[in-house]
Amino acid sequence: MDLRLRDRVYLVTGGSRGLGFAAAEALVVEGARVVLSNPHEASAAAAAARLTQGATADDRVTWVVADNADPGTPDRLVAAAEERFGRLDGALVSVGGTPSGTIVTTPDDAWRTAFESIFLGAVRLARVLGSYLGSDRHGGAGTGSIAGTGGSVAFVLASSVRVPLAELAISNGLFPGLAGVVKMLAEELGPRGTRVNGILPVRIATDRVRQLDALSGDPDEVRARKSEEIPLRRYGEPEEFGRVAAFLLSPAASYITGALIPVDGGSIRTI
Repeated sequence: MDLRLRDRVYLVTGGSRGLGFAAAEALVVEGARVVLSNPHEASAAAAAARLTQGATADDRVTWVVADNADPGTPDRLVAAAEERFGRLDGALVSVGGTPSGTIVTTPDDAWRTAFESIFLGAVRLARVLGSYLGSDRHGGAGTGSIAGTGGSVAFVLASSVRVPLAELAISNGLFPGLAGVVKMLAEELGPRGTRVNGILPVRIATDRVRQLDALSGDPDEVRARKSEEIPLRRYGEPEEFGRVAAFLLSPAASYITGALIPVDGGSIRTI
């Protein structure tokens, strides 16, 4: 299937590693251009270098040092895309994992920090993107846009949207709220041709998941045990997540909006 991504431009926050990097890689493979963001210059530069190893990728990736908690980040990212590539078609908003802890043991400061970066940072970015993608600058404004011409935003959420996770109080508190944001934005931005969706990854084999497995003991033993609880009997690979993200952002998914798509091997049992 041709995802019709060639020369389209996407922001990928948290694109230096894990799920964000997997999505950026899938977008570049399909011919898209990508603006990576990360709070750390070395990580952002290294990720961009990995993505530009292909013969035709050197003009398809740029990076910006940016923290989602900074109120100025959304405008800087949009400006970077316009300056480097002359356009912007959407974004993957990947906010990263939350610190572990129960409701009782998680202090106020941890909640405040996570809220600023994970929740409010994502909302700010979506607000700026919604304004941009529905404007004349993008060319997607107006009711009844031709299928595939509008913008697309996807949020990387968590299975805590559907089922609370043990020892991850902040995830349980913030991600269901972001799922509500996805639904509201789909309603608000849809008439202007912009689609908004959420992705619910479960047990994708990233460094973050390996760290979580290590907290419970031997990570290899934990992976084997948890794999038995997954209908497909294995963890997902980052590229499997990346392909789903690229599809949802692409014009090939032109009639999908307001959806919360599990990438979980069947782990989420709720309907």
